[in-house]
Amino acid sequence: MFFSFFSRLIVCVLLCATVQAHALTAEQALAMAAGETDDRVAAVQQAVAEPSERTAAFLRALADDAVKVAGGKALIVQGDKGIDPVTGAEVPVPADAEDIINNNRMRGEIDTALAGLALFGKDEAQRMAAAKALTKEPDAGRLPLLDKALAQESNDKIKVQLELARAATLLGSDDAAQRMAAAQALSASATPDTRLLLNERVAVEEDAKVKSALQAALRTLDEKLAWGERLGAAFSGISLGSILLLVALGLAITYGLMGVINMAHGELMMIGAYATYVVQGIFQKHFPGAFDWYLVAALPLAFGASAAVGAVLERGVLRFLYGRPLETLLATWGISLVLMQLVRTIFGAQNVGVENPAWMSGGVQVLSNLTLPYNRLVIIGFAIAVLLGMGYLIGRTRLGLFVRGVTQNRPIASCMGVNTARIDTMAFALGSGIAGLAGCALSQVGNVGPDLGQSYIVDAFMVVVLGGVGQLAGTVYAALGLGILNKFLEGWAGAVLAKIAVLVFIIIFIQKRPQGIFAVKGRTAD
Repeated sequence: MFFSFFSRLIVCVLLCATVQAHALTAEQALAMAAGETDDRVAAVQQAVAEPSERTAAFLRALADDAVKVAGGKALIVQGDKGIDPVTGAEVPVPADAEDIINNNRMRGEIDTALAGLALFGKDEAQRMAAAKALTKEPDAGRLPLLDKALAQESNDKIKVQLELARAATLLGSDDAAQRMAAAQALSASATPDTRLLLNERVAVEEDAKVKSALQAALRTLDEKLAWGERLGAAFSGISLGSILLLVALGLAITYGLMGVINMAHGELMMIGAYATYVVQGIFQKHFPGAFDWYLVAALPLAFGASAAVGAVLERGVLRFLYGRPLETLLATWGISLVLMQLVRTIFGAQNVGVENPAWMSGGVQVLSNLTLPYNRLVIIGFAIAVLLGMGYLIGRTRLGLFVRGVTQNRPIASCMGVNTARIDTMAFALGSGIAGLAGCALSQVGNVGPDLGQSYIVDAFMVVVLGGVGQLAGTVYAALGLGILNKFLEGWAGAVLAKIAVLVFIIIFIQKRPQGIFAVKGRTAD
């Protein structure tokens, strides 16, 4: 029993000695707070090499400009009271206490030191973020800290990141062999930050063998990153194509099936986007606990609001203009101006903010330089769902049968007892409602403002014309094709030249094939 008590006493003494050895001292605190920048940086690096909670608290106070120096001592100031950084006891703040000024270099050093201290925290996400931060800003003074973190790290992924941070640090070593080994280790990390580090080292490297190893590592890295960039461009193209598809699906009915050149189609999308904004405001004010589901409630409202406006537009104006495409173009263009001004009057001329629900925030990291945002993935899935629903409605339901019958031969459909005027209204309302759904989706990836529709109306018409008027499959192919082509051309020639190139391609294609990708087959086809 006496031996057990004696053993505990020895362990306690050793632990206390260890804590005291690693504890922050008054001299260290003063050295980090006052003096020349080089001396302060060296003091910070020395203190972080033997981290303690007091050291971390003092560095956080330095970062927040909450440290003053008085009487040869550094004090942490919180409001009107002072705190001794060594003991944590409250002390008075002398009237002649001087503020500490941190220049940009010192602030960067403090931030890096705090990231280094985070390597020893309990939160794995914080340790991973700290390791990545040290990889981006390597410093030879952090090598002991990294070795210590590696020795006690248990998470394999964080260990890999720490190894990369260590290799990035050794890239500036005086030993040529260490620099070559670091270059080979960094080539395994296919990240843009690693490429930047290697490029910076190649520019200053004087040893021919090391320079050759750095260039080989860069070539390996570029090959790996190229795949991420290509896949990223393809995903961006599919994402843009899904948005164009949503925009063009409604137009495929109003223009493709009904022959109405609806220049107000973009404004019907805008109405759907503003309906989403209104639902968001209602949930924020009255149902904050269910805010993440506001988008589900906004979908039927966006569809209904745009469909109602479309039905009024068809019954009030367009039914008198069927068969006169130029008149429908001019009339709907004027209506689009009226709708934009109406929205400016109600909501103001400035863009309004529509937030993503929590389940649409963030993304899936597929590669080191390729992250697929959740909001884009959801919109792609939503576009597919709307496409399938519209295809079923047009091809499998009684309403779809009537719409196809009226568009193919209005007199015969009327003779068969079909109320053609009612079908026209319902078809136009359906196309307008789909435009509202497109506006609801667009509110999750861009700004919502009175000019929202103007950004997509031309592209929507191009998709419908290129795919073939009245051809749903052609609309899908045209939307995805134009989206992918546009994104790949942007990476090669820039956004403006890519738009011009796509427009030239469409003009040439329509000249060669006026009926689009999928032409209507039959004796009446032109």
